[in-house]
Amino acid sequence: MESWEKKYRKKTAGSRKLFERSARLHVNGVSHNIRYFEPYPFVTASAAGKYLTDVDANRYTDYWMGHWSLILGHGPKEVRDALASQISSDWMYGTLNEQTIRLSEMISKAVPAAEQLRYVASGTEAAMYAVRLARAETGRRIIAKVDGGWHGYTSDLLKTVNWPFSEPESTGMINDDQVVSVPFNDIEGAAAILEGVAGELAGIIIEPVLGGGGCIPGEADYLRAMQELARRCGALFMLDEIVTGFRFRYGCAYQEMGLDPDIVTLGKIVGGGMPIGVVCGRREIMRIANTSEMSRTERCYVGGGTFSANPMSMVAGRATLQTLKKSPQIYDGIGRMGDDIRAETARILGDRVCVTGAGSLFMTHFLSDRVRSVKNAADAAKCDQAALRGYHMRMMAHDGIFFLPGKLGSLSSAHSDSDVRRLAEATETFAAETLRA
Repeated sequence: MESWEKKYRKKTAGSRKLFERSARLHVNGVSHNIRYFEPYPFVTASAAGKYLTDVDANRYTDYWMGHWSLILGHGPKEVRDALASQISSDWMYGTLNEQTIRLSEMISKAVPAAEQLRYVASGTEAAMYAVRLARAETGRRIIAKVDGGWHGYTSDLLKTVNWPFSEPESTGMINDDQVVSVPFNDIEGAAAILEGVAGELAGIIIEPVLGGGGCIPGEADYLRAMQELARRCGALFMLDEIVTGFRFRYGCAYQEMGLDPDIVTLGKIVGGGMPIGVVCGRREIMRIANTSEMSRTERCYVGGGTFSANPMSMVAGRATLQTLKKSPQIYDGIGRMGDDIRAETARILGDRVCVTGAGSLFMTHFLSDRVRSVKNAADAAKCDQAALRGYHMRMMAHDGIFFLPGKLGSLSSAHSDSDVRRLAEATETFAAETLRA
C-alpha cells in the first residue's frame, strides 16, 4: 500500500502550489495555528453538507466541521435562506438591530444563566470579558482554570494549555501570576490549590467537556465541587460552553449536571457558522457593564467590537437554533452516531486506544507506556500523538475522511449511519496495515 504521505502529495498538487503562495504571505501559511499540518494543509474550494472539496477536486467527509461549529453541516438550507434574505437588507449596520433581539430572546429562554448578554465576534473575546467581569464583580485578581483548558488566545487565560503545563505558552506575556491552574477531574488536587488563594480568587472558569485538552468530559461530582469551592471562596463560577453550548441538547450542558453558573460563554453553534461570541450572566453581575448607570470607576468595560451582533451572524444563529428547537431528533441522531463511533473504534483498535467524548464529540487516544487511561489533559498529552496523526492522515489520503490531524471529531445532522460504517472500515484497514502488521 502506498504510504499516506506519498498518496496525499500525489492527490493534492494544486493545494501544495497554493500553500507555497500562502506561506509567503501568512505566518506559517495559515491564519489559525491549528490549521497547519504536515506536509501542508489542503486548500478548500467548497463545502456542502458533510463534505469538503479541495482545489484538486478531492472530496472529504468532514469531521472537523468548522472547528466543531457546524452542527447542521456545511451550508444548511435554513441558514442559507436566512442569510440570503438578510443580505438584501445589508450585512453590516453598526447599530442596534431587531435580529440581535430575536436571537437573544431564544438564547435567554434556553439558557437560564443568560439573563443578560453581550455579543462579540469570537470565543476568545467572550472569555476575556467573562474574566474581566469576575474581577470587577469581586474586586479580586486571581482566576482559576484547569490544566489543558482552552479559552482562546486571551492573555488572561493563555496558561497551562499544552503539556508540559509548567512551561509558558508564549513569550510576550505579563501578569501570568494572576492565573492559577488546577488539575481536571481531581477534586482534592484542585481544592488544595484553590484554598491557597481563596482570599484573592475572583473566579473559576471550566469547560464541561475539555475540548482542546482531549475531548474529556468533566465528572459531575468534580464540576459540582468546583462550583461549591467558588461559592465558598466568594468567587464567581464560570462555564465556558463555547464548544458544548447547544451541542448535546437545546441549551447548555450544565443544565443536566446540577450546576448553576454565574457566567456562561457561548460561541460556535449559536452563530450558525458566522463569527460570534457571547458572554452571558446573571443580571446583577452583567449590570456592572452598563455604561449608562455606572461611572468609569465603577463599571466593567465590556465593549463588543465593530462586527459584534452584525445581522448576518444574528440571523444565521437564529436559523440554526430554530432548526434545533423544532427538530430535537437531531440530537438523538448525532448522539447515537457518536456512541457508535466510540464503541466501534474501541472494538477495532482494542487496548491500544482510549476513546473519549460525549454525544456527538469523540476523540481517539493511542495509549503509550506512559499512560493507560485518559482522565485529564496530562493523560491525553502523554498518549502517542504521532500514531493519532498518522491515523488521521492515512484516512485523509486514502479514504477521503477528514479530521484535523490530532484533534477531536464532531458530527452534524448531515452525517449518517453509512458514514459511521465507512469510518469503521477505514479504521479496520488502518489497524490491519499499521497495528497488526
